[in-house]
Amino acid sequence: MATKAIRAVGVDIGGTGIKGGLVDLESGTLISDRVKVATPAGAEPADVLAAVRVVLDTLGVADADVPLGVAFPAIVKHGRTLSAANVADTWIGFGAEKFFEDGLGRDIHFANDADVAGVAELRFGAARGVSGLTILTTLGTGIGSAMIHEGVLVPNSELGHLQRAGHDTDAEAYAAYSAMERERLDWQQWAERLQWYYSHVEFLFSPDLFIVGGGVSKHADQFLPLLDLKTPIVPAVHRNNAGIIGAAALALASDGTDAVAGAADTLVEATTA
Repeated sequence: MATKAIRAVGVDIGGTGIKGGLVDLESGTLISDRVKVATPAGAEPADVLAAVRVVLDTLGVADADVPLGVAFPAIVKHGRTLSAANVADTWIGFGAEKFFEDGLGRDIHFANDADVAGVAELRFGAARGVSGLTILTTLGTGIGSAMIHEGVLVPNSELGHLQRAGHDTDAEAYAAYSAMERERLDWQQWAERLQWYYSHVEFLFSPDLFIVGGGVSKHADQFLPLLDLKTPIVPAVHRNNAGIIGAAALALASDGTDAVAGAADTLVEATTA
C-alpha cells in the first residue's frame, strides 16, 4: 500500500446546496469539515462558479496542488452538460468543465452527481464486491441514478426521468424526496410512490441490488422496510457525502466522462503503487 495518503477535493453541486470536502482516497473518508453553501437562486453558471470558489476558499484548497472533482446534476459528456434538471437552462450544451477550469485556474474532473455517488459506493461502500447489476438512486431535489455492472459504471442513466404512463410528470416529480416535502406526505404515503418507482425499475432492469442515497437515506429505517421488492434494497454507506467522495475519487481520472468507467481501477492502481 502507498505510504502517503492520496487526497483530493470533492465538490457536490445540487439543486439547493453545494457541498465540499477534502477526502482521503485510501479510506474513502472526509478528512476535513464538510462545507456547505446554498445554491444561488437561478443556478446560473457564473453564480454557481462563485459559490464553488467560496467552498474551496473555506476549505483552504483554492490552489491547484490538490486534485479537484466536481459533481453536477446533469448529463455530462466530454465535459459538457447536456441537461438542466433543477438548474438554469443555460447549462444545456454548456462547456462546464472548461468554464470551471478557466474560472478556478486549475484542472478538474466534472461528472454527473449520481454517477459519482455510484463511484463512491463502488469503491468504498455498499456496491463494493457486488456482482451483477447494482442500481444506485439518490433521492433529493430530484432522483439521480447510477448503474454499475460487474464493477463498471455505465454513466448518465437518468432513471429519475422515467415517464409515468398516463401522466405528464416524470418519476422524480412524483417520487423524489422533494415531492414528499412539497406535498407534506408521511412516510407511508411516500413509500407508496417509491414502491411504484422501484417496482418499475426492477421490471425494466432486473438488478441484483438497489442502493438508496441522498440525505434522506439517513432515515432509511422509516421507508425502506415499507417496500416490497424482489431485489435487495439498502441505504448508501456514504449517504449524503457520497457525491463529495466520488467526485474526489474521479479527480484522479485523466479526462472527461470517458474516464468514468475506469475510474475505480485507476484509483486502485494509484493507491497501491
